[in-house]
Amino acid sequence: MSFGYHLVRARNVFNSGGLMAYPTEGVWGLGCDPFNREAVERLLALKDRPWEKGLIVAVATIGCARQHLGGLTDEQCATVEASWPGPVTWLVPHRNHWPQWVTGASDSIALRVSAYPLVQQLASAVGGFVVSTSANPAGQPPAMTARDVRRYFGNQVDLIISGQVQGLRKPSAIRNAITGEIARV
Repeated sequence: MSFGYHLVRARNVFNSGGLMAYPTEGVWGLGCDPFNREAVERLLALKDRPWEKGLIVAVATIGCARQHLGGLTDEQCATVEASWPGPVTWLVPHRNHWPQWVTGASDSIALRVSAYPLVQQLASAVGGFVVSTSANPAGQPPAMTARDVRRYFGNQVDLIISGQVQGLRKPSAIRNAITGEIARV
């Protein structure tokens, strides 16, 4: 089955409020439309993750992400953009452009422009933004294969996009774009 076929299916699943699992540069991700509250709530329930923690959003391109870097200085923007595409997620002020069910209890949104072409193409296919949280129930190790995703979630995920984790073998680093602090290595 071609990846193009998966992108068409992914767009349909995304637009209907479904959940999908896909490989990223580090682990398998679980995603949905970040602007669809019911889809995000379903994802959070599946993971047993509290909404207050917020979620990472994978962005198709740096250009697409720029519209959400407005709360940063030119120097901070340059630092963020220099790390993308890559396995670094940045916490940036959400400026009320993102729904609380994605930002959680934070005044920031977690954004990443992945270097993995599969994630870039997936985000592009669904309009530029897709939730990208690790595919695992809270407290369990992240899924590293499609088999792990099926073991964790069975048929509760609407689409599993075939592929391999790119090689990082751990979730992306998370940094605060304003302070530079590392939230997750």
